[in-house]
Amino acid sequence: MSKILIRGAKILGGEPQDVLIDGETIAAVSTGIEAGDATVVEAEGQILLPGLVDLHTHLREPGREDSETVLTGTKAAAVGGFTAVHAMANTFPVADTAGVVEQVWRLGKESGYCDVQPIGAVTVGLEGKKLAELGAMHDSAAGVKVFSDDGKCVDDAVIMRRALEYVKAFDGVVAQHAQEPRLTEGAQMNEGVVSAELGLGGWPAVAEESIIARDVLLAAHVGSRVHICHLSTEGSVEIVRWAKSKGWNVTAEVTPHHLLLTDELVRSYNPVYKVNPPLRTEADVMALREALADGTIDCVATDHAPHPHEDKDCEWAAAAMGMVGLETALSVVQQTMVETGMIDWAGVADRMSFRPAAIGRLDGHGRPVSAGEPANLTLVDPAYRGVVDPAGFASRSRNTPYEGRELPGRVTHTFLRGRATVVDGKLA
Repeated sequence: MSKILIRGAKILGGEPQDVLIDGETIAAVSTGIEAGDATVVEAEGQILLPGLVDLHTHLREPGREDSETVLTGTKAAAVGGFTAVHAMANTFPVADTAGVVEQVWRLGKESGYCDVQPIGAVTVGLEGKKLAELGAMHDSAAGVKVFSDDGKCVDDAVIMRRALEYVKAFDGVVAQHAQEPRLTEGAQMNEGVVSAELGLGGWPAVAEESIIARDVLLAAHVGSRVHICHLSTEGSVEIVRWAKSKGWNVTAEVTPHHLLLTDELVRSYNPVYKVNPPLRTEADVMALREALADGTIDCVATDHAPHPHEDKDCEWAAAAMGMVGLETALSVVQQTMVETGMIDWAGVADRMSFRPAAIGRLDGHGRPVSAGEPANLTLVDPAYRGVVDPAGFASRSRNTPYEGRELPGRVTHTFLRGRATVVDGKLA
């Protein structure tokens, strides 16, 4: 592999420096590095971050290749600056055996655009009745460490306890989709003023908060690790903050769309805004931003949920829940967190690379930008402003809530172990 010299980039937003990549590794970080035979990337004014890591991606393969494949999903990830994604288990068949998680892992290897770490299902078929082959998935070539029935809640307290006990043996983590199913039957959007005015079935905040409260208590009782997926309410923030104050092993993520969008958008009846958990209130949005800034929420995760056109281009009640997010995540975080002064670029590296890699126990990612480290890197132009046009997405699906919206920042280059996967904003 050839040498690459990134010249004049602001590492984590600091003073400009040069970074020399030799093969798969960062060879030197300094000023005035001579290029020699290296390919030079002029990066004046740009921010250099460790490759982003997503804890929550739906790649849909196997079974729903009409909406996304591992190849198209990892291309979208690379364009968004990600060098590793965790692939959720709600595929067809469900990733509840060693065979299926190994299939997804190998498809990721073949794609070459970013590393794919499969997440195993907690229960067989996501049915919540019987534990899946957690040990076999962990011992497989895929080395699964995170388990989730995402899309469904592990609502049986005994099953959840058993899962937490099981994964404790190998330092695994159960990632919970917190949604009490009995409280959300027929729910279409956040329960509140807007749902009342529109006459749509309400999704109460307590449906999320009650499961989180139960699960942090279970994790403390077992002495195991629980991770809260797509936390979305002010009350959920307070429960996680309380659990952390007790020293319990609880982590949480927030999606970009819950940092920016509110349930007021549902007044349009545009199903692009239909998502699980639903868009919440302005007060919830501000609480989530503050919690991400102070570290109560550990990381940003996209919950990239691609759907084919026909599953979204229909009446609200019949539409699928979910939004694509890999290609816009960093821009939304720049707008909501960096440009508001709530975190700096070092904070972005922490919330979108260091911490998600640590939670997922993902080797080789979320590492410092320093000599001797793997060359998994993302170069961002923060001055860029552009209108989101889903026609240009690398993802197979187009269900973005940001179409026509101006967002800041653009990933210009992504490097996976020293190999450019994105150059000048386009797939290499």
